[in-house]
Amino acid sequence: MDADQVATLRALMAGSGWLERARVLGRALRTTPRSAGGLLVVGTPDFEPWHVTAHLDDESRLSGIAELAPTLIRWAPPPGAPAHLSVGLARLEAARRGETLFVVAEDTAPAPLLERVSDARKTGATILALDSDDPELDALAHEALAVPESLSFDAGQHLVSAAAGARGRTARGRDGLRARIARLLDTVAGPTA
Repeated sequence: MDADQVATLRALMAGSGWLERARVLGRALRTTPRSAGGLLVVGTPDFEPWHVTAHLDDESRLSGIAELAPTLIRWAPPPGAPAHLSVGLARLEAARRGETLFVVAEDTAPAPLLERVSDARKTGATILALDSDDPELDALAHEALAVPESLSFDAGQHLVSAAAGARGRTARGRDGLRARIARLLDTVAGPTA
């Protein structure tokens, strides 16, 4: 991505309201889990959300918010996987009040995932979703955000995880969400000047 593309992306996002909606989803990720280990992240059978999980883990450490540390739920963890990579669907089925289920689905959520999300909601878990405009998943979620076609799903995950770690920071200096996003874009594409 060159400097012109970065400038175009910033201009496009600034006028869309998407950054503000990402901030709302980020705040929900930060505040709805009531205990460490209560943020459950799940994808589809074909898409494991490693990327956003790693970023949320980083944001948890950097911001000092233990509740933001994610637990990756996998559809089929391989035998002998390390503990943090071996959490299966049984954990999703045990979701309860005070926990947050963050569904990250680049493609349409399949029926087995929707059923599990619905069950988790019925037991009191908060449901959050980042997707590509999935009406059925969005209907189950307390907060949902669709990544627009003008933004890659990967970039959308970055922006939401950065918003989750913002912890109510203001726009002063380099502490604001917009400044963090600018640093992220500069890291990916290099400085604009």
